[in-house]
Amino acid sequence: MAETRTRRGNVPAETSSLVGRREELDEIAGLIARSPLVTLTGVAGVGKTRLAIRTADRLRDSFADGVWVVELSAEQNGDLIGHDIAEVLGLREQSARPQFEVLADFIADKRLLLILDTCDHLVDACAALLRRVLSEAPHARVLATSRQPLGLPGERVLPIGPLAVPASGTTGAGGDDAVRLFTERASALVPDLILDPAAVAQVCRLLDGIPLAVELAVRRLRALSVQQIAERLDDRFALLVGGSRTPLRRHQTMRTAVGWSHELCTAEERLLWARLSVFAGWFDADDARAVCADERLSWLPLLRLVDKSILIAEGSRYRMLDTIRDYGREWLRRLGEEKALIRRHRDHYLAQARRAEAEWYGPHQLRWADWAHRELPNLKAALDHDDGFELVTALWFVWCCLGQVRQGRYYLDRLLRRHKRPSPARTKALWTYAWAALSAGDTAAARDRAAEAYEAAMAEGDFAAAGCARQNAAAAALVCGDLDGAERLAAEAAELFGRAVSAHIGLPLAEVTLAMAFGVRGEFDRAVEVLTRQWARCAERGELWARSHGDHARSLAELGRGEPGIAEVYARAALDGKWRLGDTMGSAMAMDQLAATAVARGDGRRAAYLLGAGRRMWTAFGLPRSGAPEPVTSPARGKGRLSPYEGPAPYEGPAPYEGPVASRGGPLPSHEVSPPSRRGPVLPSREGSHLSHEVSPPPREGSPSSRGGPVPSRQGFLISRELTESRARALVGDAVYERLFARGLAMDPGAAVARIRDIQGFDHL
Repeated sequence: MAETRTRRGNVPAETSSLVGRREELDEIAGLIARSPLVTLTGVAGVGKTRLAIRTADRLRDSFADGVWVVELSAEQNGDLIGHDIAEVLGLREQSARPQFEVLADFIADKRLLLILDTCDHLVDACAALLRRVLSEAPHARVLATSRQPLGLPGERVLPIGPLAVPASGTTGAGGDDAVRLFTERASALVPDLILDPAAVAQVCRLLDGIPLAVELAVRRLRALSVQQIAERLDDRFALLVGGSRTPLRRHQTMRTAVGWSHELCTAEERLLWARLSVFAGWFDADDARAVCADERLSWLPLLRLVDKSILIAEGSRYRMLDTIRDYGREWLRRLGEEKALIRRHRDHYLAQARRAEAEWYGPHQLRWADWAHRELPNLKAALDHDDGFELVTALWFVWCCLGQVRQGRYYLDRLLRRHKRPSPARTKALWTYAWAALSAGDTAAARDRAAEAYEAAMAEGDFAAAGCARQNAAAAALVCGDLDGAERLAAEAAELFGRAVSAHIGLPLAEVTLAMAFGVRGEFDRAVEVLTRQWARCAERGELWARSHGDHARSLAELGRGEPGIAEVYARAALDGKWRLGDTMGSAMAMDQLAATAVARGDGRRAAYLLGAGRRMWTAFGLPRSGAPEPVTSPARGKGRLSPYEGPAPYEGPAPYEGPVASRGGPLPSHEVSPPSRRGPVLPSREGSHLSHEVSPPPREGSPSSRGGPVPSRQGFLISRELTESRARALVGDAVYERLFARGLAMDPGAAVARIRDIQGFDHL
């Protein structure tokens, strides 16, 4: 059956027209058709990024697996480029394998176009990654923008020059692209403005036809006439070149244009421009105030910098173009403030991270998850200039819960190797690293770091840290099939958390691990007893992340007990929580679990649809092709090994990020706080009203549950996709199964989840 991607790319919408460039666009398209790697080169401001984005838009229908734009300007670590690409593609960091292997495997059979924008400062790292990935992907194409070629065999380089300008002594009469650009932007900025063609032509010639320089000059029309702009540029350039009228080199022209914008700013605006250059991505007014304001800059003229094209605004957030940021950073160094502003930037995000950590085990998880994804470029920038454990460990929930495993391990490993002296901060880094390693499937590293963290934590009397270490060890034991060890270590972790000074999210996670160990043994009643306590504990705090793990485990246990109705409600609750937090693999697993509950209730039609929707999730986000793992055998039947994807090891699964995490169907009201006994959790509908669902409706006549028919065996805990599929086919026949599976496969995952959230829509699957 054909596999379908969820999104066909992430090409941003263009906010202004592209003037000219028809020949370049045609040439780029032709080169992409013939070569796996095309690199657009040229000076800053010449329009490489605009051309790449327009090409992406033109070719989006030519690539079945989408066109994807990866912005690298804020990335400073070449080791993390693979992660940046994987995050854009929505890939889960599913193992400890090198990222290039994960990317190569995913892209190998894909027909996609990857845009790597702004490779200038990462040329060697980009080349090394693409050399490995493209060799395994015959149908993939890469379009890069850089001031220099990447230097790979087979690379086709297309230098991008400036726009055509009128010949000296002519006006161009609007036929030259630079003049057209100036005229169009001027008309949009100052309607009904009458322009002097000769002065416009002179401005475009002086600016060498560089698009960004032309657009910056247009912004001056609010204060100056075109003639005044031309005169002042002419005087400035003559001064710089000693009176010569020889055209300036283009990089000097761009720098001069930006410098002129700088000179036209007030002293406060210049200082703010310089200080804002420490932000690596988007920021808001509160961020700017916390980092930039002091007695010298008591007010922040952000909107005035927007008016002068120094800042780009989107809603209440702002950012700078790379060229503008680089210029501001240079002035920050000249002012002698760079180190101080870097420190203030770090301190601001450390304070935010501490607050997020303190509130993570509570009702504000979705807000902080949104914050973490949105601020990741700034967090990485702060970490790049930080040599302590405070920030990287305060962000443990980002590494371990929100899918940034590889980046977390990168920063943690760097600091753990550099600082070997025991300390509470290092102990926290050890258990955080163990947790991240476990999420990546690296159980050996997880066990080693967890053991080291436990010894250090006990020596320091830090019971919460010791509990985290023991929980990680318990989850690793469970993944490896050591059920006795998992039970013992999870119980010990719970006891340690009980002795801690304050409540810790590790406790409900340890309870999930303990319940999973019981379930794998077939002791489903004991598992439910533990999970009932776990659910109430999380619900009381308004917590969602650990609760979704418990909901999934409860569904497995209830299905094992022969209660498919209850299992269905808990699987729906797990799907709701995991999707809202951006846990793509957890969502796909919950979808498969819902299909298993449908089969157990004799509803092969619903099962077929859900398996199709689940398959789309697995393939859309680059998750393991096999879907859910095979059942774990019980100890009575031999040694079993629990797949790391199915175990309670905290899954990190990144959202294929498109904006705020809660935007997947919108933030829904928290579940009502009531013990889930026999009625299960209360789920919100798509409209937000709370619906309490009876979880054990009368079985349909002839259904497996009414006949005492096929329900999951107590000798196995996990139900494989293959087994669910074979049972669904037996219930409805191959033809009906294929038709309904195809319907589910064609449904966008977000739409499928919204339908399942709505009990009325779900009942009509």
